[in-house]
Amino acid sequence: MTDHKKQYKFEVLAPAGSYETFLAVIHAGADAVYLGGTRFGARAYADNFDTDALLRAIDYAHLHDRKVYLTVNTLLKERELAALYDYLLPFYRQGLDAVIVQDMGAFELIRETFPDLAVHTSTQMTITGAEGAEYMHKLGASRVVLARELSFAEISYIHNNVSVELEAFVHGALCYCYSGQCLFSSMLGGRSGNRGRCAQPCRLPYELCDSHRKRLPQRGSYMLSPKDLCSISYLPDLFESGVYSLKIEGRMKQAEYAAGVVSIYRAYVDAYLEDVARYSVADARRRFLVSGADMQKLWDFGNRSGFTEGYFYRANGKDMITFEKPGHVKSNEALQDEIRSAYIDHELKEKIKGILILKKEMPAIIELSCKGKCVSVEGDTVQAAQKQPLSPDKVERNLRKTGNTPFVFDELSVEMEDDVFLPVGAINRLRRDAMEQLMEQITAEYHRDISGGYPQGMVAESESFRANSTKYAGKPAIKSKEKNFHLSVSVEERGQLGAVLRAAFVENIYLDSSCYRHEEIKDLLCEDVSAIHQAGKRAYYILPPVFRKSTAEFYAGLAAWLPAIYLDGIVVGSYDSLGFALKHLSAMPFILDHRLYLFNSRAKAGFGSQHPLRDTAPLELNRGELLARDNRGTELILYGYLPLMLTAQCVHANNDICDKQPGLSYLKDRYGKYFPVKNHCQDCYNTLYNSTPLLLFDCRLDVMDMGIVHGRLSFTIESEKETGRILDLYEASFLTGTCSVKNVYQGEYTNGHYKRGVE
Repeated sequence: MTDHKKQYKFEVLAPAGSYETFLAVIHAGADAVYLGGTRFGARAYADNFDTDALLRAIDYAHLHDRKVYLTVNTLLKERELAALYDYLLPFYRQGLDAVIVQDMGAFELIRETFPDLAVHTSTQMTITGAEGAEYMHKLGASRVVLARELSFAEISYIHNNVSVELEAFVHGALCYCYSGQCLFSSMLGGRSGNRGRCAQPCRLPYELCDSHRKRLPQRGSYMLSPKDLCSISYLPDLFESGVYSLKIEGRMKQAEYAAGVVSIYRAYVDAYLEDVARYSVADARRRFLVSGADMQKLWDFGNRSGFTEGYFYRANGKDMITFEKPGHVKSNEALQDEIRSAYIDHELKEKIKGILILKKEMPAIIELSCKGKCVSVEGDTVQAAQKQPLSPDKVERNLRKTGNTPFVFDELSVEMEDDVFLPVGAINRLRRDAMEQLMEQITAEYHRDISGGYPQGMVAESESFRANSTKYAGKPAIKSKEKNFHLSVSVEERGQLGAVLRAAFVENIYLDSSCYRHEEIKDLLCEDVSAIHQAGKRAYYILPPVFRKSTAEFYAGLAAWLPAIYLDGIVVGSYDSLGFALKHLSAMPFILDHRLYLFNSRAKAGFGSQHPLRDTAPLELNRGELLARDNRGTELILYGYLPLMLTAQCVHANNDICDKQPGLSYLKDRYGKYFPVKNHCQDCYNTLYNSTPLLLFDCRLDVMDMGIVHGRLSFTIESEKETGRILDLYEASFLTGTCSVKNVYQGEYTNGHYKRGVE
């Protein structure tokens, strides 16, 4: 594989939640800044940039040879996707360097309508392996923002096998959950992390209970609250593993924090890269050392109950968690003042050369040059002095007052006759006009001129999406012609399978990977597939939702065996498992699970090019939004304890010891709700489920009206007896309509987002 890493180069990538912070991090040395506009950003509550401010920011960054990346990293609903083209167009024309994207529909639209605009996959896409990185790179991603949970070994493997730029978070807040795989805030309060509105329920206290809901000893109540990441000591490891962009988190933080952190990373990146160039990578590593004073500065800029070095050399760990109420520690006011003086009150200016020519009865002329660009501007006619002529020294002193312009004179000469006069206002106006033209000259090379024609497909796509947006409030334009309803059932425990096999109306059974230990999968999976086929049903296997390097290696060893046991297909729920399936299991039909978020028709069409057997409706769309969706081949989850979090952390191991034994525990919140947690040890992740199950059995008429003819019941923590009761309830309420759920169901349940949806 060709080494695509830019030699002797890191990119220090800074956050900016306001224009003040943007200027501060540029002044502090950021190579690039990521920020959000008025729409589609994952920090909806930041002081985001309006159009004029963002256009100014793009030019300001380019003047100083920096870059701007715009966050378009939320999931887009149908009517929002229609507005994306018009939203991006002015920034595209101004020279925006890249967009950061989560939604596959947005990704597809941007790649087609703005083909020369770089697209970076957001960490919200949860890319954890080479398979996902390669999949997105083939679709046109120029950079992959990696999941925060990856080790250096995993990052190196991706770097060595996929020719795509890699970006990694190096400093700031950590999510407890894999980014993009959290519905905790969404399901509890309607504030979706996938829509930039996370309410951070992970930062609240919980009690740990066993499988019988009995309280267990615990280290502290804030067991879902990670400390902040600080990995400046790992710069040599980041460089050697192939990371190009060092991402600092903090779009919700103050300018002093962002600029201060950037300044420290800037200094150490420069020193390290200088040693790499002067000596060698090995020698640069030996020479690299972060001083205690600078570590103290990073601490003083702010942290959440301390620092952690993250996942780079470990799978998880109790010392990564606050356990006590997290407080954002910030101290040392003198240091804050120092940062304000150096980077916030300071103005960064480009050095220019200038010549002013003043000759009687001739227009005043000023010539300015900077960065290889030169402008010559004529002003008012120079007059013969009637009283006191201009002096060269006075003219030069006045010209050097560049004020709030982004320039400062490095060299300035004044060529003038002895007895000339020109009003000071005319000289100031001449300087101002020249500097404006110089600014335009420098930034013009970044601007995209589309007056001679739009990129291929741009106009057609824009008009098409504007037209389709008017259909939002109605039913889908196209429905499935299928009249019969088809039921699939997924099981996470083998003990649930007996009840499912006895239900005649179940057509498809999805066997979750958590049903099988690696060492017994060949025997038990063969046995279960055979039993399913004997019952006249189809058997599918759900690949793990966390599909990292070790998991991919295990399933690569089964790639020839899985089709041989007559599985009818597989279910994929991540970009990594999808990429793996397309590469290693291409002959097997596959179903897209809900975690791949087909929020809009363009996302559905994008994934549809891979010809899935079915897709799964996103869990955050409401009834009206589902009605507006093209639901041909879509499966709707009608029952189940919905997964709220997938996390590399383990509540069991963090509060006790890691015994590598899968099990069930509960987290009890301050309202007395119990949230089931499973530890999936062989792939080393936890799933936290909702406290009450989703139950949509009374919605048959709605579901059919949506054009949905495929449903799924998802069994996770239920016993075989409970599984049987739910199947009986489905038959009586959804299939035959002989009873209503609200009249017969014992216990609490939720409609999820079916009625309310998310903002």
